[in-house]
Amino acid sequence: MAFPIKTCVVCGEEFELRPDKPGFANRCPECSEAESKDGSVKVSADAVDRKADNEMNEARRRAIRDLLYRKES
Repeated sequence: MAFPIKTCVVCGEEFELRPDKPGFANRCPECSEAESKDGSVKVSADAVDRKADNEMNEARRRAIRDLLYRKES
């Protein structure tokens, strides 16, 4: 079975679109690898940042709940 031939939107090269190809379907494997290497840096949050985010999200949920379910009198 032949794989479909696609053209990369980044570099313009033609490539075979294989089922096990990483990355986007409209980018060649070389361009997909470069993209994944740049975006793979993950910054871990410490406990203080996570607690601040949780408190902010809780306040946001409470404000939305109050706006949605407040009684009009």
